[in-house]
Amino acid sequence: MTRLGLGLAALGRPSYINLGRDGVHRSPDELRALAHATLDVAWEAGVRRFDAARSYGRAEEFLGSWFAAHPGHREASTVSSKWGYRYTAGWDRDAEVHEVKEHTLAHFRTQWAETLDALGGPPDLYQVHSLTTGSPLFDDPALLEALAATRAEHGVRLGFSTSGADQADAVRRGLALSVGGERLFTAVQSTWNLLEPSVGGALRAAHDDGALVLVKEGVANGRLVVEPPAALADAARRHGVGPDAVALAGILAQPWADVVLCGAAGPGQLRANLAAADVVLSAEERTALDGLAEAPGDYWAHRADLPWV
Repeated sequence: MTRLGLGLAALGRPSYINLGRDGVHRSPDELRALAHATLDVAWEAGVRRFDAARSYGRAEEFLGSWFAAHPGHREASTVSSKWGYRYTAGWDRDAEVHEVKEHTLAHFRTQWAETLDALGGPPDLYQVHSLTTGSPLFDDPALLEALAATRAEHGVRLGFSTSGADQADAVRRGLALSVGGERLFTAVQSTWNLLEPSVGGALRAAHDDGALVLVKEGVANGRLVVEPPAALADAARRHGVGPDAVALAGILAQPWADVVLCGAAGPGQLRANLAAADVVLSAEERTALDGLAEAPGDYWAHRADLPWV
């Protein structure tokens, strides 16, 4: 389980673009209880890496309260979080806008303080949320210097996440940033799955150059589970697991994937996801699964149309 982590995107707010959710609109207290139950399952299974973000509703708060209720767990865990988006839906599942992106110095300072308060201390890894090649961060030396100063003061590792068809360019450009002659970011979290593997080459190069590589959205926001392609469904039947486990095993088979995040919306989904640790794909299965890739533009257009449920 050392390479598997739990991402809290679907556990900190009442709706997200994950297909296959149960559709129940939970109060903050109800969702906190569900998040804690899922974290309990993760811990019991040996998962020790947890990933949140300021825009994941109350995910940081739920994680912080879970740590507070379990002395010793925080010290044995690796926690990552992200800044750059803010949650705007106000617990309304039908809100027109659920999150707003802002890569500015003022926003970083505000969200860093919020993260410290919610988690009860600094995360181990703090990431720019959804860095793209068009982000104003690249042309904001004051922001870059503030990030470097925060790293020096708090000992936190810095990284960024990526999304979109130009992920590979964002990975390369982000990892090339330096402040005072020192590389600024030493970790990257990108979307890679059987339908969208286009960033793989850039992630392999990043890993080989010493960066920590985290992979998110391994089941394509539930697409690979709700309507699994034939090759995926066949492999799942052969291994006696769900298609989610096979999809995640396909990521674990990539030597450059240091951390593979499960985005489960509850304990049952997480247990099904974690079965990936015991799945070893044959060469024939991996070849068949490689054939599921879509054109990046098509994949991201489809993702943009997924409903928040």
